[in-house]
Amino acid sequence: MTIKQTIAICLWAAGLVPATGVALAAGQYGPGVSDVEIKIGNTMPYSGPASALGAIGKAEAAYFAMINDQGGINGRKITFISRDDGYNPQKTAEVVRELVEQDHVLLQFGNLGTAPNTAIRTYLNENKVPQLFIATGTSKFNDPKNYPWTMPWDPSYQTEARIYARYMLKNLPDAKIAALYQDDDFGKDYYTGLREGLGNRADKMIVATQSYEITDANVDSQIVALHESGADVLLTGAIPQFAAKAIGKVYNIGWKRINLFLNSLSRSVATMQTSRPENGIHIISAFYQKNSTDPQWHDTPEYMTWLAWMKKYNSSGDVADSNNVYGYSVAQTMVAVLKASGDNLTRDNVMKQAASLHGLALPMLLPGIMISTSADDFAPIQQMQLMKFDGTNWKVIGDVMSAEEGN
Repeated sequence: MTIKQTIAICLWAAGLVPATGVALAAGQYGPGVSDVEIKIGNTMPYSGPASALGAIGKAEAAYFAMINDQGGINGRKITFISRDDGYNPQKTAEVVRELVEQDHVLLQFGNLGTAPNTAIRTYLNENKVPQLFIATGTSKFNDPKNYPWTMPWDPSYQTEARIYARYMLKNLPDAKIAALYQDDDFGKDYYTGLREGLGNRADKMIVATQSYEITDANVDSQIVALHESGADVLLTGAIPQFAAKAIGKVYNIGWKRINLFLNSLSRSVATMQTSRPENGIHIISAFYQKNSTDPQWHDTPEYMTWLAWMKKYNSSGDVADSNNVYGYSVAQTMVAVLKASGDNLTRDNVMKQAASLHGLALPMLLPGIMISTSADDFAPIQQMQLMKFDGTNWKVIGDVMSAEEGN
Protein backbone atom coordinates (compact mmCIF):
# COMPACT_ATOMS: atom_id res chain seq x y z
CA MET A 1 0.00 0.00 0.00
CA THR A 2 1.47 3.36 -1.03
CA ILE A 3 1.43 6.10 1.58
CA LYS A 4 2.16 9.73 0.85
CA GLN A 5 0.15 12.20 2.84
CA THR A 6 -2.95 10.09 3.36
CA ILE A 7 -4.02 6.50 3.72
CA ALA A 8 -7.73 6.16 3.12
CA ILE A 9 -9.51 2.86 3.21
CA CYS A 10 -12.88 3.49 1.57
CA LEU A 11 -14.10 0.04 0.62
CA TRP A 12 -17.71 0.35 1.70
CA ALA A 13 -20.59 -0.04 -0.71
CA ALA A 14 -23.53 2.33 -0.63
CA GLY A 15 -26.75 0.69 0.51
CA LEU A 16 -25.07 -2.28 2.22
CA VAL A 17 -27.56 -4.49 4.09
CA PRO A 18 -27.00 -7.52 6.34
CA ALA A 19 -27.00 -11.04 4.95
CA THR A 20 -30.60 -11.43 6.00
CA GLY A 21 -31.57 -8.68 3.57
CA VAL A 22 -33.24 -6.73 6.38
CA ALA A 23 -32.16 -3.10 6.61
CA LEU A 24 -30.31 -2.03 9.73
CA ALA A 25 -32.47 -0.54 12.42
CA ALA A 26 -32.01 3.17 12.94
CA GLY A 27 -29.13 3.75 15.32
CA GLN A 28 -27.84 6.65 17.34
CA TYR A 29 -24.95 8.13 15.42
CA GLY A 30 -22.23 10.64 16.00
CA PRO A 31 -20.29 12.46 13.26
CA GLY A 32 -18.80 10.21 10.61
CA VAL A 33 -21.23 7.34 11.17
CA SER A 34 -24.06 6.03 9.00
CA ASP A 35 -25.74 2.69 8.43
CA VAL A 36 -22.81 1.69 6.23
CA GLU A 37 -19.75 3.62 7.45
CA ILE A 38 -17.62 4.56 10.47
CA LYS A 39 -14.98 7.25 9.88
CA ILE A 40 -11.84 7.07 12.03
CA GLY A 41 -9.05 9.66 12.03
CA ASN A 42 -5.36 9.07 12.70
CA THR A 43 -1.96 10.75 12.40
CA MET A 44 1.37 8.97 12.00
CA PRO A 45 5.01 9.95 11.38
CA TYR A 46 5.28 8.52 7.88
CA SER A 47 8.12 11.00 7.44
CA GLY A 48 10.58 12.67 9.81
CA PRO A 49 12.74 11.43 12.69
CA ALA A 50 10.24 8.81 13.89
CA SER A 51 9.31 7.48 10.45
CA ALA A 52 10.23 3.90 11.44
CA LEU A 53 7.10 3.96 13.60
CA GLY A 54 4.93 4.74 10.59
CA ALA A 55 4.72 0.96 10.14
CA ILE A 56 2.12 1.04 12.90
CA GLY A 57 -0.27 3.13 10.84
CA LYS A 58 0.16 0.88 7.83
CA ALA A 59 -0.58 -2.17 9.97
CA GLU A 60 -3.70 -0.54 11.41
CA ALA A 61 -4.91 0.30 7.90
CA ALA A 62 -4.27 -3.30 6.85
CA TYR A 63 -6.20 -4.70 9.81
CA PHE A 64 -9.22 -2.49 9.12
CA ALA A 65 -9.07 -3.57 5.46
CA MET A 66 -9.41 -7.18 6.61
CA ILE A 67 -12.34 -6.29 8.88
CA ASN A 68 -14.04 -4.56 5.94
CA ASP A 69 -13.55 -7.63 3.77
CA GLN A 70 -15.25 -9.65 6.50
CA GLY A 71 -18.29 -7.38 6.45
CA GLY A 72 -17.23 -4.57 8.74
CA ILE A 73 -18.45 -3.72 12.23
CA ASN A 74 -22.09 -4.64 12.74
CA GLY A 75 -22.59 -4.15 8.99
CA ARG A 76 -20.61 -0.90 8.76
CA LYS A 77 -17.30 -0.55 6.95
CA ILE A 78 -14.42 1.43 8.47
CA THR A 79 -13.09 4.43 6.59
CA PHE A 80 -9.65 4.90 8.14
CA ILE A 81 -8.08 8.25 7.31
CA SER A 82 -4.43 8.25 8.38
CA ARG A 83 -2.31 11.32 7.61
CA ASP A 84 1.35 12.14 7.93
CA ASP A 85 2.33 14.59 10.66
CA GLY A 86 6.10 14.02 10.47
CA TYR A 87 6.21 13.74 14.30
CA ASN A 88 5.69 17.52 14.32
CA PRO A 89 3.16 18.63 16.98
CA GLN A 90 2.20 21.76 15.03
CA LYS A 91 1.42 19.64 11.98
CA THR A 92 -0.49 17.16 14.13
CA ALA A 93 -2.75 19.92 15.44
CA GLU A 94 -3.38 21.18 11.93
CA VAL A 95 -4.19 17.75 10.51
CA VAL A 96 -6.43 16.72 13.40
CA ARG A 97 -8.52 19.87 13.05
CA GLU A 98 -9.05 18.96 9.40
CA LEU A 99 -10.02 15.41 10.32
CA VAL A 100 -12.56 16.61 12.90
CA GLU A 101 -13.96 19.71 11.18
CA GLN A 102 -13.72 18.78 7.49
CA ASP A 103 -13.66 14.97 7.35
CA HIS A 104 -16.06 14.73 10.32
CA VAL A 105 -14.49 11.62 11.81
CA LEU A 106 -16.19 9.92 14.74
CA LEU A 107 -12.97 9.72 16.73
CA GLN A 108 -9.21 9.89 16.68
CA PHE A 109 -7.48 6.55 17.09
CA GLY A 110 -3.87 5.55 17.62
CA ASN A 111 -2.23 8.95 17.06
CA LEU A 112 1.47 8.43 17.69
CA GLY A 113 3.85 10.32 19.91
CA THR A 114 3.90 12.17 23.22
CA ALA A 115 4.34 15.70 21.87
CA PRO A 116 1.89 15.21 18.95
CA ASN A 117 -0.81 13.88 21.30
CA THR A 118 -0.17 16.67 23.79
CA ALA A 119 -0.74 19.17 20.98
CA ILE A 120 -4.26 17.86 20.30
CA ARG A 121 -5.43 16.68 23.72
CA THR A 122 -7.05 19.93 24.89
CA TYR A 123 -8.74 20.56 21.53
CA LEU A 124 -10.21 17.05 21.38
CA ASN A 125 -11.39 17.12 24.99
CA GLU A 126 -12.98 20.55 24.63
CA ASN A 127 -14.86 19.26 21.57
CA LYS A 128 -15.65 15.91 23.21
CA VAL A 129 -13.96 13.87 20.48
CA PRO A 130 -12.55 10.50 21.65
CA GLN A 131 -8.74 10.34 21.49
CA LEU A 132 -8.51 6.59 21.81
CA PHE A 133 -5.65 4.13 22.27
CA ILE A 134 -2.94 6.65 21.48
CA ALA A 135 0.54 5.30 20.78
CA THR A 136 2.40 6.67 23.75
CA GLY A 137 2.92 5.46 27.30
CA THR A 138 3.48 8.86 28.85
CA SER A 139 1.80 8.72 32.25
CA LYS A 140 -0.02 12.06 31.94
CA PHE A 141 -2.39 10.60 29.33
CA ASN A 142 -4.03 8.36 31.93
CA ASP A 143 -6.00 11.19 33.51
CA PRO A 144 -9.74 10.45 33.19
CA LYS A 145 -10.68 13.14 35.69
CA ASN A 146 -9.17 16.04 33.75
CA TYR A 147 -9.10 14.56 30.24
CA PRO A 148 -12.05 12.14 30.01
CA TRP A 149 -11.81 11.85 26.21
CA THR A 150 -8.17 10.73 26.05
CA MET A 151 -7.08 7.11 26.56
CA PRO A 152 -3.64 5.51 26.02
CA TRP A 153 -2.94 1.93 24.97
CA ASP A 154 0.73 1.31 25.75
CA PRO A 155 1.89 0.45 29.26
CA SER A 156 3.11 3.65 30.85
CA TYR A 157 6.79 4.45 30.48
CA GLN A 158 7.01 4.99 34.22
CA THR A 159 5.62 1.50 34.81
CA GLU A 160 8.18 0.06 32.40
CA ALA A 161 11.07 1.89 34.06
CA ARG A 162 9.94 0.75 37.51
CA ILE A 163 10.01 -2.83 36.24
CA TYR A 164 13.61 -2.32 35.09
CA ALA A 165 14.42 -0.87 38.51
CA ARG A 166 12.94 -3.94 40.21
CA TYR A 167 15.21 -6.14 38.10
CA MET A 168 18.26 -3.98 38.88
CA LEU A 169 17.65 -4.05 42.62
CA LYS A 170 17.36 -7.83 42.60
CA ASN A 171 20.06 -8.75 40.09
CA LEU A 172 22.42 -5.73 40.01
CA PRO A 173 22.25 -4.35 43.57
CA ASP A 174 25.63 -2.60 43.32
CA ALA A 175 24.95 -1.07 39.89
CA LYS A 176 26.17 2.36 38.89
CA ILE A 177 23.36 3.53 36.65
CA ALA A 178 23.41 6.08 33.83
CA ALA A 179 20.32 7.27 31.97
CA LEU A 180 19.90 8.67 28.46
CA TYR A 181 16.50 10.11 27.66
CA GLN A 182 14.69 12.34 25.18
CA ASP A 183 14.18 15.80 26.68
CA ASP A 184 10.39 15.75 26.77
CA ASP A 185 7.58 14.07 28.70
CA PHE A 186 8.27 10.76 26.92
CA GLY A 187 11.92 10.55 27.93
CA LYS A 188 11.51 12.11 31.36
CA ASP A 189 8.90 9.51 32.30
CA TYR A 190 11.59 6.82 32.04
CA TYR A 191 13.89 8.72 34.38
CA THR A 192 11.04 9.41 36.81
CA GLY A 193 10.00 5.74 36.79
CA LEU A 194 13.60 4.64 37.35
CA ARG A 195 13.93 6.85 40.41
CA GLU A 196 10.57 5.72 41.76
CA GLY A 197 11.48 2.07 41.28
CA LEU A 198 14.85 2.43 43.00
CA GLY A 199 13.25 4.28 45.90
CA ASN A 200 15.65 5.45 48.59
CA ARG A 201 18.58 3.92 46.70
CA ALA A 202 18.12 6.14 43.65
CA ASP A 203 20.58 8.87 44.65
CA LYS A 204 23.29 6.32 45.39
CA MET A 205 22.80 4.12 42.34
CA ILE A 206 22.22 6.76 39.62
CA VAL A 207 25.60 8.31 38.82
CA ALA A 208 24.90 10.23 35.58
CA THR A 209 22.13 11.43 33.26
CA GLN A 210 22.13 12.93 29.78
CA SER A 211 19.27 14.13 27.59
CA TYR A 212 18.97 14.80 23.86
CA GLU A 213 16.68 16.85 21.64
CA ILE A 214 14.69 15.37 18.78
CA THR A 215 16.52 17.79 16.47
CA ASP A 216 20.00 16.54 17.46
CA ALA A 217 22.06 14.81 14.79
CA ASN A 218 23.22 12.08 17.18
CA VAL A 219 23.85 11.26 20.84
CA ASP A 220 27.60 10.70 20.59
CA SER A 221 28.63 13.33 23.15
CA GLN A 222 25.99 12.14 25.60
CA ILE A 223 27.15 8.53 25.41
CA VAL A 224 30.79 9.57 25.88
CA ALA A 225 29.85 11.59 28.98
CA LEU A 226 27.84 8.73 30.44
CA HIS A 227 30.73 6.33 29.81
CA GLU A 228 33.14 8.64 31.61
CA SER A 229 30.88 8.57 34.70
CA GLY A 230 31.99 5.02 35.41
CA ALA A 231 28.47 3.63 35.03
CA ASP A 232 28.02 -0.08 34.37
CA VAL A 233 24.27 0.12 33.64
CA LEU A 234 22.65 2.28 30.96
CA LEU A 235 18.90 2.90 30.69
CA THR A 236 17.60 4.52 27.51
CA GLY A 237 14.38 6.42 26.96
CA ALA A 238 14.76 7.08 23.23
CA ILE A 239 12.84 6.72 19.97
CA PRO A 240 14.24 4.07 17.56
CA GLN A 241 16.47 6.39 15.53
CA PHE A 242 18.33 7.63 18.62
CA ALA A 243 18.27 4.28 20.40
CA ALA A 244 20.09 2.70 17.46
CA LYS A 245 22.65 5.53 17.47
CA ALA A 246 23.17 5.14 21.21
CA ILE A 247 23.76 1.38 20.94
CA GLY A 248 26.19 1.89 18.08
CA LYS A 249 28.16 4.53 19.99
CA VAL A 250 28.31 2.42 23.15
CA TYR A 251 30.11 -0.30 21.27
CA ASN A 252 32.16 1.98 19.03
CA ILE A 253 33.85 3.53 22.06
CA GLY A 254 34.46 0.13 23.63
CA TRP A 255 32.10 0.60 26.57
CA LYS A 256 32.30 -2.97 27.77
CA ARG A 257 30.88 -4.63 30.86
CA ILE A 258 27.75 -2.55 30.35
CA ASN A 259 24.24 -3.74 31.19
CA LEU A 260 22.06 -1.89 28.70
CA PHE A 261 18.29 -1.53 29.16
CA LEU A 262 16.51 -0.53 25.96
CA ASN A 263 13.07 1.05 26.23
CA SER A 264 10.30 -0.99 24.66
CA LEU A 265 9.39 1.54 21.97
CA SER A 266 12.78 0.94 20.36
CA ARG A 267 13.39 -2.75 20.88
CA SER A 268 12.19 -4.07 17.52
CA VAL A 269 14.58 -6.36 15.65
CA ALA A 270 14.66 -3.64 12.98
CA THR A 271 16.25 -1.27 15.50
CA MET A 272 18.75 -3.92 16.49
CA GLN A 273 19.66 -4.48 12.85
CA THR A 274 20.21 -0.75 12.35
CA SER A 275 22.69 -0.68 15.22
CA ARG A 276 24.20 -4.08 14.12
CA PRO A 277 22.76 -7.12 15.92
CA GLU A 278 26.08 -8.21 17.39
CA ASN A 279 26.20 -4.90 19.29
CA GLY A 280 22.91 -5.71 20.96
CA ILE A 281 23.81 -9.03 22.57
CA HIS A 282 22.65 -9.11 26.20
CA ILE A 283 20.54 -5.94 25.93
CA ILE A 284 17.43 -6.18 28.11
CA SER A 285 14.03 -4.77 27.20
CA ALA A 286 10.39 -5.19 28.20
CA PHE A 287 7.61 -6.82 26.17
CA TYR A 288 3.87 -7.13 26.49
CA GLN A 289 3.19 -8.55 23.04
CA LYS A 290 4.57 -11.67 21.40
CA ASN A 291 7.85 -11.22 19.57
CA SER A 292 7.22 -12.23 15.97
CA THR A 293 10.80 -13.50 15.57
CA ASP A 294 10.64 -15.81 18.59
CA PRO A 295 10.35 -19.44 17.36
CA GLN A 296 8.34 -20.46 20.43
CA TRP A 297 5.26 -18.79 18.91
CA HIS A 298 5.66 -19.92 15.31
CA ASP A 299 3.57 -23.07 15.59
CA THR A 300 0.74 -21.42 17.52
CA PRO A 301 -2.61 -20.66 15.87
CA GLU A 302 -2.34 -17.03 16.98
CA TYR A 303 0.97 -16.47 15.22
CA MET A 304 -0.09 -18.33 12.09
CA THR A 305 -3.25 -16.22 11.86
CA TRP A 306 -1.17 -13.05 12.25
CA LEU A 307 1.32 -14.24 9.63
CA ALA A 308 -1.48 -15.04 7.16
CA TRP A 309 -2.86 -11.54 7.71
CA MET A 310 0.60 -10.06 7.10
CA LYS A 311 0.96 -11.93 3.83
CA LYS A 312 -2.48 -11.00 2.53
CA TYR A 313 -3.06 -7.49 3.86
CA ASN A 314 0.33 -6.10 4.92
CA SER A 315 2.72 -7.80 2.51
CA SER A 316 5.05 -4.81 2.30
CA GLY A 317 5.60 -4.95 6.07
CA ASP A 318 8.51 -6.71 7.76
CA VAL A 319 7.47 -9.74 9.82
CA ALA A 320 10.46 -9.05 12.08
CA ASP A 321 9.19 -5.54 12.90
CA SER A 322 7.29 -5.54 16.20
CA ASN A 323 5.41 -2.45 15.03
CA ASN A 324 3.35 -4.77 12.83
CA VAL A 325 2.31 -6.80 15.88
CA TYR A 326 1.51 -3.56 17.70
CA GLY A 327 -0.65 -2.15 14.91
CA TYR A 328 -2.53 -5.45 14.59
CA SER A 329 -3.25 -5.62 18.33
CA VAL A 330 -4.24 -2.02 18.95
CA ALA A 331 -6.56 -2.14 15.93
CA GLN A 332 -8.18 -5.27 17.43
CA THR A 333 -8.83 -3.26 20.59
CA MET A 334 -10.52 -0.52 18.59
CA VAL A 335 -12.65 -3.06 16.75
CA ALA A 336 -13.72 -4.63 20.08
CA VAL A 337 -14.92 -1.23 21.30
CA LEU A 338 -16.83 -0.50 18.10
CA LYS A 339 -18.50 -3.91 18.22
CA ALA A 340 -19.50 -3.36 21.85
CA SER A 341 -20.99 0.01 20.90
CA GLY A 342 -23.56 -1.73 18.69
CA ASP A 343 -25.85 0.71 16.91
CA ASN A 344 -25.22 3.42 19.51
CA LEU A 345 -22.21 4.92 17.74
CA THR A 346 -22.20 8.24 19.48
CA ARG A 347 -18.97 9.67 20.80
CA ASP A 348 -20.30 9.37 24.37
CA ASN A 349 -21.11 5.68 24.07
CA VAL A 350 -17.89 4.77 22.27
CA MET A 351 -15.94 6.42 25.08
CA LYS A 352 -18.07 4.59 27.65
CA GLN A 353 -17.35 1.24 25.99
CA ALA A 354 -13.63 2.00 25.78
CA ALA A 355 -13.61 2.59 29.55
CA SER A 356 -15.44 -0.70 30.18
CA LEU A 357 -13.00 -3.30 28.89
CA HIS A 358 -12.56 -6.24 31.25
CA GLY A 359 -10.01 -8.99 30.62
CA LEU A 360 -9.92 -8.55 26.85
CA ALA A 361 -7.50 -11.24 25.61
CA LEU A 362 -5.76 -10.41 22.34
CA PRO A 363 -4.01 -13.23 20.45
CA MET A 364 -0.65 -11.47 20.05
CA LEU A 365 -0.34 -10.26 23.64
CA LEU A 366 1.88 -12.34 25.90
CA PRO A 367 0.11 -15.03 27.95
CA GLY A 368 -1.27 -13.56 31.15
CA ILE A 369 -1.47 -9.99 29.84
CA MET A 370 -4.96 -8.68 29.09
CA ILE A 371 -6.69 -5.39 28.33
CA SER A 372 -8.74 -3.85 31.14
CA THR A 373 -10.02 -0.32 31.70
CA SER A 374 -12.40 1.45 34.03
CA ALA A 375 -13.90 4.90 34.43
CA ASP A 376 -11.19 5.69 36.99
CA ASP A 377 -8.22 4.06 35.27
CA PHE A 378 -7.69 4.40 31.53
CA ALA A 379 -4.46 2.35 31.37
CA PRO A 380 -5.33 -0.83 29.40
CA ILE A 381 -2.01 -2.69 29.91
CA GLN A 382 -0.15 -2.66 33.22
CA GLN A 383 2.13 -5.71 33.01
CA MET A 384 5.24 -6.55 31.00
CA GLN A 385 7.86 -9.29 30.70
CA LEU A 386 11.62 -8.80 30.50
CA MET A 387 13.63 -10.33 27.66
CA LYS A 388 17.27 -10.36 26.57
CA PHE A 389 18.60 -10.06 23.01
CA ASP A 390 20.88 -12.91 21.89
CA GLY A 391 22.08 -11.37 18.63
CA THR A 392 19.15 -12.75 16.65
CA ASN A 393 16.06 -12.86 18.85
CA TRP A 394 14.73 -11.79 22.22
CA LYS A 395 14.61 -14.48 24.91
CA VAL A 396 12.46 -14.46 28.04
CA ILE A 397 14.41 -13.90 31.27
CA GLY A 398 11.58 -13.71 33.78
CA ASP A 399 7.90 -13.87 34.53
CA VAL A 400 5.23 -11.32 33.68
CA MET A 401 5.70 -8.39 36.06
CA SER A 402 3.97 -5.22 37.13
CA ALA A 403 5.63 -2.18 38.63
CA GLU A 404 4.70 -3.29 42.12
CA GLU A 405 6.27 -5.96 44.27
CA GLY A 406 4.54 -9.32 44.38
CA ASN A 407 3.50 -9.58 40.73
